[in-house]
Amino acid sequence: MSEADTRFRGGQAGEREGAPTGAGMPLAAGDAEGGRWVTARVGAGGFRTEIEARTHRLVADEPVALGGTDAGPTPYEHLLAALGGCMAITLRMYADRKGWPLEDVRVQLRTARVHEVDCESCATEKVDIGRIERRLELGGALTDEQRHRLRLIADRCPVKQSLVGGIHMVDAPPP
Repeated sequence: MSEADTRFRGGQAGEREGAPTGAGMPLAAGDAEGGRWVTARVGAGGFRTEIEARTHRLVADEPVALGGTDAGPTPYEHLLAALGGCMAITLRMYADRKGWPLEDVRVQLRTARVHEVDCESCATEKVDIGRIERRLELGGALTDEQRHRLRLIADRCPVKQSLVGGIHMVDAPPP
């Protein structure tokens, strides 16, 4: 990683970017292979959950009507945000690589599922989002062919492919 890349990412050369316990940790063996840890922590009362991803701090919560404090998006909203963000970034990268005049991407996603309600039955029943609705707006002087291709590319973003392909959860040993 170049010094400029390191400065852009908020670290120093040789430091592990976004270490789970703070910046400056050396890169541990296997981290490049296994990816970075994202940490979510909730206390004894309420649903407010503090999330750490690299150097970023996020909050997840449930709406007041469902017993939360509405301090942040619900876990399902975070999932939709990750998916929408991945689609938008994928489209930006693709259009830039092709030299297409894509000026703006707006991805809107929604699902009818409610995380808290699903949590009440997840120990005994299969829970599945099942369907996500998408609105995709592409700004710029694009041809119909380019717009069609970009819609196809949006479906190829890594997060969508991961969700559609299925995820196998395994327990890792403690640090």
